[in-house]
Amino acid sequence: MAKRDYIQTNKDWLKGKAQDEGVLSLDKGIYYKIIKEGKNDGVHPTPNSIVTVHYTGTTINGKKFDSSLGGAPVAFRLKTLIPGWVEAIQHMCIGDKWEVYIPAEMGYGRQNIPGIPGGSTLIFIIELFGIA
Repeated sequence: MAKRDYIQTNKDWLKGKAQDEGVLSLDKGIYYKIIKEGKNDGVHPTPNSIVTVHYTGTTINGKKFDSSLGGAPVAFRLKTLIPGWVEAIQHMCIGDKWEVYIPAEMGYGRQNIPGIPGGSTLIFIIELFGIA
């Protein structure tokens, strides 16, 4: 598939996903679906927070490119991650588990990353365990 067609396919997929029942929107074209609600205590990470999560990342064709499952949850300083993660996780509470749909512009853009073609919409299942 030509790069331009691949990018359009990803945009069309995200537009369709946004219409699915239970899919909610965030700023910057990010969408999510709640799998499990956590504490809902109003405590959210900031970009400077260190978050502890389990996650799995796939492209729209279901190809898994990364996952923390199978080991201990991982900790990241939120502001060091792709913009889509920074935006989405700031809305989560401890215990939340979401499926997050990130447009290419909030992921890796047109840059090819191993396992992720440029222009890819990214799908992450993220479960937030801790905020420091």
